[in-house]
Amino acid sequence: QHSINQSIQPTTHNPHPTTTMKFTATLIAALAGSAAAFAPIQQSTSGSALKATAELPGAIAPVGFFDPLGFADKADANTLKRYREAELTHGRVSMLAVIGFLVGEKVEGSSFLFDSQISGPGITHLSQVPALFWVLLTVGIGAAETRRAEMGFVEPQAVPVDQAGLMRENYTP
Repeated sequence: QHSINQSIQPTTHNPHPTTTMKFTATLIAALAGSAAAFAPIQQSTSGSALKATAELPGAIAPVGFFDPLGFADKADANTLKRYREAELTHGRVSMLAVIGFLVGEKVEGSSFLFDSQISGPGITHLSQVPALFWVLLTVGIGAAETRRAEMGFVEPQAVPVDQAGLMRENYTP
């Protein structure tokens, strides 16, 4: 006869070895990928492009010009300026979207906008907004984008074929 203590044996067998292996592989890949963010920047661009990166908006101490994925390696000064302009524009739009979402959550049902008829979780607010709002928003975004393009980019007829998207020399995003 076996006693109860003898019949219960601790097991080290993993019932889900595939899941553990996938998790381990994912963890190793994530750690290896994040280490690349701290690797020194390879300076393979021309001297004028490197000088231009130090003058771009957002290049501040202690990081300076931060390009962990190497997008600037094959870019000239004009392309880097266009990249930075797009980065700043998209960053500003995303910040406004986050603020709008958070404010929508906070003022639910108590806002002077839309006669306080918007209710429920913030993710459902878009479907409750009247059509006139979308028309006004589209016109407003179109006007802002047109102004930005006219201020920042050289007119297409004045740009050489091989330099599409050329930005004005004195434009700062």
